[in-house]
Amino acid sequence: MQFGPEAADGLAEILRWRRDVRHFRTDPVPPECLARLRQAMEMSPSVGNARPWRVIQVQDAVLRRAVHDSFVATNADAAATYDAAARADYLRLKLAGLDEAPVHLAVFTLADPAEGRRLGRQTLPETLTQSTAMAIHAMWLMARALNLGLGMVSILDPQAIERIFAVPEGWHFAAYLCIGWPEFQDDTPLLHRLGWQENTAPEWQVR
Repeated sequence: MQFGPEAADGLAEILRWRRDVRHFRTDPVPPECLARLRQAMEMSPSVGNARPWRVIQVQDAVLRRAVHDSFVATNADAAATYDAAARADYLRLKLAGLDEAPVHLAVFTLADPAEGRRLGRQTLPETLTQSTAMAIHAMWLMARALNLGLGMVSILDPQAIERIFAVPEGWHFAAYLCIGWPEFQDDTPLLHRLGWQENTAPEWQVR
């Protein structure tokens, strides 16, 4: 398959407009959209073809409340690490769309899947978690292409999340994702727009 320049331009637009969404409408996401997101994950690369990600679609209200409460507690602990001025700025940030997003996904990485037979991960076991991250990113780009928003809730206690979902041994928490229709579109990262952290170009060396 050969792609023309319009394909690269389209991907660049999707990358530019991909945002970590916090503000969602509560409208439901059609099943066919969720199927496309799942397919995007399944088409993503993984070390040794191990495909180590495990996903729980969280619909139960009790489980959602437990995750929300874990976020509130962890967020309070995080806020306490800042001085008074920075804490006020921190507490003004909206850091999760847990209350509004219609779709919640809890994503885990299987520590030692039989699939792949350890190919490529004996010297770099972290490639399993990297594989899960790539699967999430593939889904993130598909979500944006479908005009959906996706937000990652990173202010959570991994052990608490594993307890909430009573996951099998060897499932390690990777990400909690909120998905839905965004309230607004913006090509500027929220933290940049709010003055918390401007975009900077990471170092790229040529040797």
